[in-house]
Amino acid sequence: MNVNKHTIDWNEIFNFKNIALNIIGVAFITLALKGFMLPNKFLDGGVIGISILLHEILHLPFGALVLVLNIPFLFIGKKILGNTFALQSLITFVLIALSINFVHIEAVTSDRLLIALFGGCLIGIGMGFCIRSGSTADGIEILALLTTRKIGLNVSEVIFGINSLLFLAAAWYFGISTALYSIVTYFSAVKSLDYISQGVEQYISLHIISAKSDEIKDLIANKFRKGITIIKGERGYLPDSFDEKWDCDIIVTIVTRLELLRIKEEISQLDAHAFMYIQYIKDASGGILRLKPKH
Repeated sequence: MNVNKHTIDWNEIFNFKNIALNIIGVAFITLALKGFMLPNKFLDGGVIGISILLHEILHLPFGALVLVLNIPFLFIGKKILGNTFALQSLITFVLIALSINFVHIEAVTSDRLLIALFGGCLIGIGMGFCIRSGSTADGIEILALLTTRKIGLNVSEVIFGINSLLFLAAAWYFGISTALYSIVTYFSAVKSLDYISQGVEQYISLHIISAKSDEIKDLIANKFRKGITIIKGERGYLPDSFDEKWDCDIIVTIVTRLELLRIKEEISQLDAHAFMYIQYIKDASGGILRLKPKH
């Protein structure tokens, strides 16, 4: 059943899996902030980074800053992604604010490199879990989504631009060294977020053009148990023999990065001259993606 984005899907809100993922995400974010970043004045990007900066400059409660600064983005998210997303995100913001105020965690370390790496990884993992629960832990991504529609830049470019200004402010107030370590924290967080939100098994589109296409089809379908799609094309058109051409099958299959190397190696054994190229894709569903091999 399709749910209008202007209504609230209460089944989604009270889904046990989503609640568990959200709580796990908030727990990781709290550990990153209180165990690593806040005691050592390290910044992440986005609203959380802005909240840390204002907390240190104005001495306002950090939890309240995270909640208040994220509220305006909920109205944007409500219009773009619907009421269910906005309510789930509000719950996430409230949980972060409460955990920051009421959960006590001692600083784990004062080593700057460890703070940058582990603090960034933990907060990225936490945000990834929140995204998988159907919410967001930082409203800056909603702002970036709106901005891309207005000025034509992609989300990554907008977030990078906003965070560049934030890290410049950190360099001015905390010193260049802390700002540089904060950049490491941010990139650690982004990489960890990608792994959690997209999964370790990121899907890759593998294209193969070969004179031995029938053998390669058999290899992919029957040995690796992967689905294939065939695009009819032409080979040839080389610089020294432009007029020579042959009909060919362009084989397309979706694999994970964990499978990619082995499949490419076996294709190369069948045809050392096979032309292969890959495209990274954000998501894939349906078809044969995770079929188990025959025993």
